Formats: sequence, C-alpha cells, structure tokens
Amino acid sequence: MSELPRKPAPLSEEERQTLSHALDQIIPPDPDRGRPGAGELGLAAYVDAALDAMPVVKEMVVQSLAALDDLARCRSGHRLDDLPPEERVAVLDQLAASEHAFPPVLVLYTYAGYYQHPRVLEALGLEPRPPHPAGYATIEGDLTLLDAVRRRAGMYREC
Repeated sequence: MSELPRKPAPLSEEERQTLSHALDQIIPPDPDRGRPGAGELGLAAYVDAALDAMPVVKEMVVQSLAALDDLARCRSGHRLDDLPPEERVAVLDQLAASEHAFPPVLVLYTYAGYYQHPRVLEALGLEPRPPHPAGYATIEGDLTLLDAVRRRAGMYREC
C-alpha cells in the first residue's frame, strides 16, 4: 500500500519574513490609494497554508527562499531582511533571472489572498464580507416543482 504524502512543515519565521518581502514585490504598497502591499498584510501565512495542498510546489518555494537569502548574502553579506528596499529589489530581480525563481503559482496565491483581505476590500470601496448571503437577491422558488423528482426511485446503488 502506498503512503499518503505528508503535510509539509510550515515555513519558519525567517522564511515567512523573506517571503513577505517577495510578496511586497508582487503586489507593492500603494499609499496614495490606501492599499497595503501583499507582504505587509501578512499574506505569507496565507500562502504558506495554501501551498500545503501542493507539497512539491511548496518545496520549490522553500528552495527559492533559501536561494534568495544566499544571493543577498553573496551580494552584501546580509540577509534579505537587513537590506534596504532598493537592494532587496535587485536581489529579487537576480533570483527571478535564475533557475531558482519562484514558481508562477506563487503569484496566483498572492492575488487570491490579497483580494480577499478586508483591508484591501475596504480600500477598493467594497464591504469586507463575503458576497453571500447579503450579496445577491434570489427569487423565491416554487418547491412543488421538485415533487416529481422526489417521487422517483433512487438512481444510485447502496454501498
């Protein structure tokens, strides 16, 4: 019997901080419009949890984070966190041009988490809530239309 894949370990605090800098490059802060950056919102935790469903991709992200810190150390002798913002951008650009670039799915999860966040929804002039039940008006239906289906015999096999 084959073993089920294990849930990947959560990112360390250092990895989450490094990922936050990368997320701020994917969706940078826009103070003029009152929109925070993706890393500033703490989306590293969201991305970390979302990637648990894809252990291979999560491992790629972990390797990219390690490569990112290695590039920062080679370039300046410091971790990415300790660099000024312009240097971080240069290191992230260098990573993007290497074989250790982040997998493209990272962008998808970043946008998904970002546009669900209450602060972003408020900055966009939207109510910070799910669209249902207050979102769409539904017409009350005639449930007697289901009577014919209810009278029909089951179309499945009991297990």
